[in-house]
Amino acid sequence: MPAVTVDNPLTLPRVTTPDPAVASARPVLTVATAPEGYEGEGFPVRRAFAKINTKYLDPFIMMDQMGEVDYAAGEPKGTPWHPHRGFETVTYIIDGTFIHQDSHGGGGVITDGDTQWMTAGSGLLHIETPPESLVMSGGLFHGLQLWVNLPASDKMIAPKYQDIRGGSVKLLSSEDGGALLRVIAGEIDGHRGPGATHTPITMIHASVNPGAQVTLPWRSDFNALAYGLAGTGSAGPERRPFGMGQAVVFGDGDSITIRADGAQDSRSANFEVVLLGGLPIREPVAWYGPFVMNSHRELQQAMEDFQAGRLGTIPTDAH
Repeated sequence: MPAVTVDNPLTLPRVTTPDPAVASARPVLTVATAPEGYEGEGFPVRRAFAKINTKYLDPFIMMDQMGEVDYAAGEPKGTPWHPHRGFETVTYIIDGTFIHQDSHGGGGVITDGDTQWMTAGSGLLHIETPPESLVMSGGLFHGLQLWVNLPASDKMIAPKYQDIRGGSVKLLSSEDGGALLRVIAGEIDGHRGPGATHTPITMIHASVNPGAQVTLPWRSDFNALAYGLAGTGSAGPERRPFGMGQAVVFGDGDSITIRADGAQDSRSANFEVVLLGGLPIREPVAWYGPFVMNSHRELQQAMEDFQAGRLGTIPTDAH
């Protein structure tokens, strides 16, 4: 981990460290440890945002860290066919392989740094499974699934699927070369990632070298969240400690700071962190299972449409 990297980050475009006399540093409001559970057919997840007040998450709904787990032969698991409506799912695979298929014709294999961006919109059915070869052999699996809300005006748009290869992710370096930044979606310091979003967001996977610090400019109208994928470090000007399986909520300001501890554990050479920010939608959220709408009546309609087969049918060539 991670799959998408470079030997020398100093060869990459660099993100300028904001001037502290001009850009105010975002303080850390809270650090929350993600509870662990199981999803789908039984693969282990950490519910990254489960203990965070939802007012700090908008426009994000939830995020699961899938694994990290080293499966034995016959153990890899996925999800059965299930519906979605009213939001977008973002699945980022760091290690391992997943196959996606949906009733709207989207699908493909994502592995080692790839991202699938599925806009459920008006509704579809989809499935995520490990390939048969991984089930037979076992192996390492690690990834994230993020749910991004859609505003009411976009909740019933036509479904869409984006296949974002790891090689298309925008690679950047911090100013001193101490951190490698992978911009999956959104923009940082004028550099834009490949993911096309309906709701304005930024999603970055940062690898911070032991003992290094990175301070990034951050849109003042965005919220700001960090989540530890591996290793240990700290956040904000007050150096609040956090590590793998912990989420950080930042307060208001124009920049965010992440530091890596000088010594990392043997499982990860660097402090691996996902950074998220988005423009709050500020609309009512009615969320039940696989549907994210604005009212309970809309949730009821989504369930009725699913039961009536109006969200699509399982393709005849389904896995």
